[in-house]
Amino acid sequence: MNYHKLSMITFSCMAVLAQSACAESYQPIGTPSSADRYFNQAERDASRGNMAQMANYQQQMAAGSLAMYPEYWQLNKNIDSQTPATVISFASRYPNTVMAEKLAADYAEAKARVGEYDAVRQVASYVTNPDASEACALALGFNHGGDSMRAYVEKANVWLNTDKKLPQLCQQLATELNSNPMTSNDDREQRLYRMLRTGNNGDIVQLASRLGVAISYSQLMSVSSNPNAFFSQLNTLPTTATNRYLYLYGLGQLAKKSVNEAAMQLNYDIGRSPQFFDTKTRQYAYRTLGVARMNVNTDQGFSTEAVDWMQKSVGVPFNFEEAEDYAQAAIRFGRWQDVVQAIGAMDYKTQQQPIWQYWLAKSYKMGGDNAQRQQANQIFSQLARSTDYYGLLAKDQIGQRFDQLPSTLAPANSDYTRLAQDSAFNRAFTLYNLSANPTYTNREWNWAVKQARDRGDNSMIVAAAKTATDLGWYDRAIYALETTKTIPNSALAFPMPHQSSVVQYSRQAGIDPAWAYGIMRQESRFNVGAKSGVGAGGLMQIMPATAQYIARKLGESYSPTRVATGDTNIRYGTYYMGDILNKLGGQPVLATAGYNAGPNKAKTWQPDNGSLAADQYVESIPYPETRDYVKAVMENATNYGVLLNSSHPSISERMGVIPSKY
Repeated sequence: MNYHKLSMITFSCMAVLAQSACAESYQPIGTPSSADRYFNQAERDASRGNMAQMANYQQQMAAGSLAMYPEYWQLNKNIDSQTPATVISFASRYPNTVMAEKLAADYAEAKARVGEYDAVRQVASYVTNPDASEACALALGFNHGGDSMRAYVEKANVWLNTDKKLPQLCQQLATELNSNPMTSNDDREQRLYRMLRTGNNGDIVQLASRLGVAISYSQLMSVSSNPNAFFSQLNTLPTTATNRYLYLYGLGQLAKKSVNEAAMQLNYDIGRSPQFFDTKTRQYAYRTLGVARMNVNTDQGFSTEAVDWMQKSVGVPFNFEEAEDYAQAAIRFGRWQDVVQAIGAMDYKTQQQPIWQYWLAKSYKMGGDNAQRQQANQIFSQLARSTDYYGLLAKDQIGQRFDQLPSTLAPANSDYTRLAQDSAFNRAFTLYNLSANPTYTNREWNWAVKQARDRGDNSMIVAAAKTATDLGWYDRAIYALETTKTIPNSALAFPMPHQSSVVQYSRQAGIDPAWAYGIMRQESRFNVGAKSGVGAGGLMQIMPATAQYIARKLGESYSPTRVATGDTNIRYGTYYMGDILNKLGGQPVLATAGYNAGPNKAKTWQPDNGSLAADQYVESIPYPETRDYVKAVMENATNYGVLLNSSHPSISERMGVIPSKY
């Protein structure tokens, strides 16, 4: 293990004291103490539920940097039965640690789920970095403690959010905010329209009631069981708010089964009963169709109908999901004015994100007047200061060559001294040196990075990243640099381990080594031991079935042990990349999407006719994971191209054009 980064304490000691004394007074960062070395054994016992031993481990580990873990495991095992005082005591004895944060957050969630909100409020101040579910747990605690303002803070994240994966506590909070005194009737109406679309009966009844409209569960169940029967009565129904709400509810139910049938029903009804549809009902009806159509892209492909329906719904507020759907569909078909309109419907903070600034600028360039084209160049110039995906694309838009990665200022010896003295980083390196469960190692590292980032201590982050890189701990080094937006993407963020193997096997497979590195960096962050949830393992995360297929193609016997080694893994991974590239016509964007989601899916997303700009194809990939994956790989490959080859292609040259599927 490389411990060449010594602190200034070491140098001073060497100059003044005897060598033997120095050896005793200094240890490299993360050197496990005798107390720390019990960690793995304790963690194994805890994972097996052997809590009887935790008290012993607590004594044995008391003098080490990992002393809090046995107590944490013991408390967390029975989190529901703990008192607020117990949690507060733990957090007070281990202040500013990730495990104190986690225990308090876990406790808040557990108590919110059973409605013990006073307990939630007592530990709330010890949760400083909550995830979505934890934030909602805290907000529920405040909501039930009369603090409507602190509960209302989470409204933006939950109120109009119709994501099916929204945490249960957040769904509960959104429902409860209906009664929050800070919630306006306009807020209620906007949520009601979305609950009508999604079919959330409980919220519909409560929201309508607060708006002075009576809707019963029996009415909703009747429409839900037979929407067509309700539609058949349209001419005889009075044009009341209740009936208009029920119409939108029925349309949403029908759209879940068939968007086309729902569209035909709406057009028919508008034609025969125009008096029934006031402006708002008509707009939300088209919004229902547009969102529903975007939800079936993976099965039916993209359609301009989604753009048309979204355009017809303009006039009532968009939530982010809806505006993103509108923009995505419009980008797919080059409907540039619709893209501008969709971005304009987003909140200001969202509009300022690089993704939407890029597409706003491109829309101005492709479909705007002279003033808008000038504005486009200004936006591109701002984005081009970065070397991320959109920064690289922006450079190409203004003809700016990307020839060199930004430099990172080398940390001073004093930075390494401060790093060695930082308890959070010390715990992370200690766990790494113990080969501990990555769950704990990564959690400590991420917390240490966050603490340094919150302090604005970029030099310590760079020192930590360089130290981790020297140890071969590439994934955390990359994490530290990527998540700290104020540190430029230097070569340190793009390590090149196994370079001779990557270059050799890439050339044998007929692929660009920079692309291979781009895939490898995104798949595993160069972690040989990385495992995915579906069984893929190693540097390039090859699935066992894929590895067997490659072995047959190469005339080799399949060996899981051999595939897990770096050299064989790289050889198999590059072969598979070449195989997919050939199957997809040599198009690297398609091949990248195919590596992540499968070649057939990549083909599905190609245009039916004509060609499509690669950036439009990528932005309209319906799988969010694959969409982000392709962007990251193209960014990675472009950066590696600069590091590996003086005659490297730009990101636009690398991505090319997407041909039709036929």
